[in-house]
Amino acid sequence: MTQQLNISDPTTGMAYKKVNETETSMRYLIGKRINEEVEGDDLGFEGYVFKIRGGADKEGFPMTSSVQGGVRRTILTSGGVGFRPLRERNGIRKKKRVRGDTINEDVYQINLVIIKKGEKKIEELLATEK
Repeated sequence: MTQQLNISDPTTGMAYKKVNETETSMRYLIGKRINEEVEGDDLGFEGYVFKIRGGADKEGFPMTSSVQGGVRRTILTSGGVGFRPLRERNGIRKKKRVRGDTINEDVYQINLVIIKKGEKKIEELLATEK
């Protein structure tokens, strides 16, 4: 099983992608929730601190913070994650299938934001793993 980490840097506006294939770093993220801060040392980024902002499972259903746990549910929503109305009308609600806020084995894509930078640049860390 692999996980894809989408890392965004708010200071530069750049986004980076890393395919996470090591078993130890995948286990480190299991059980973490949206808006939780994680250390980058176990992910291969020395000195970095990331914040989990969301993700998606293997089938593409987005994670949302309104559903607790790692389950997939159908919710009635009027906006937010996974909802794109065709026309802008007030009061439109729709049933959407979403994933909960906890990372488990079924989550493939994880979106991270850099909170604290390490000594090395992130480009250097991504280049050395290739």
